[in-house]
Amino acid sequence: MQKYNNFPVRGNRFSRAFGRLGLRLLGGWKVVGDMPDVKKAIVPVAPHTSNWDFFVGVFAMLALGLKLSFLGKKEIFVFPVHQLLVWLGGIPVNRASPHDVVGDIAKQFEKREKLVLALSPEGTRSKVESWRTGFLYMARAARVPVVPVALDFAKKEIRIGQAIDIGDDLELGLTKVQAFTSQAQAKYPEKA
Repeated sequence: MQKYNNFPVRGNRFSRAFGRLGLRLLGGWKVVGDMPDVKKAIVPVAPHTSNWDFFVGVFAMLALGLKLSFLGKKEIFVFPVHQLLVWLGGIPVNRASPHDVVGDIAKQFEKREKLVLALSPEGTRSKVESWRTGFLYMARAARVPVVPVALDFAKKEIRIGQAIDIGDDLELGLTKVQAFTSQAQAKYPEKA
C-alpha cells in the first residue's frame, strides 16, 4: 500500500481488510495505479452505468485506506442511510439548482484543508450523448488537479490515471479524461 503524506486517509487494518474482501466478493477487482499524494483533487470516475459502480468505489476506497467525498442527490440522504452516506464522504446536492453546485464545491475546497471529490462525469447511470462538464469548472474554480479513474468491468480493474492540471483549456481537459476512461468497459456497455 502506498504511503500518503498529503492525501486524505481513513480507516485501519479492519476497514482495509473489509474493503479487500468486498472487492473479492464482487468478482476479484484490483486497483491499478496510485492516487497522487495531493491534498485536494477532483476524481471523475467513468463509465457509470450501474449502482454497482458505487459499491466497487466504496470497497476500493476502504481497501486503499483513502478518504474520498462524493456528490449525491439530496433525496438519498434520508433515514436510515443518512449517517452512513455522510460517514462515507457523501455531500448532498440539490439537483433542482445545479448552477450553484460549482460555486458551492469551490467554497468547500476553500474551507477544507483536504478534500478529494469523486464524481460521475455522466451525471447519471442512463445513456447520455455528452458528459457534464461541471467537474472541470469545479477543478478550475478551486485550482485543483483532476485525477481520472476508469472502472473496467471486463477486466475487473479500477485504473487510476495521472493528475491533470485543467487550467483554462477545459476542452483539452475533457479530452484527456475521456481518452483515459474510454478503454474501460462499463457494467452495461450499451449505456456508456
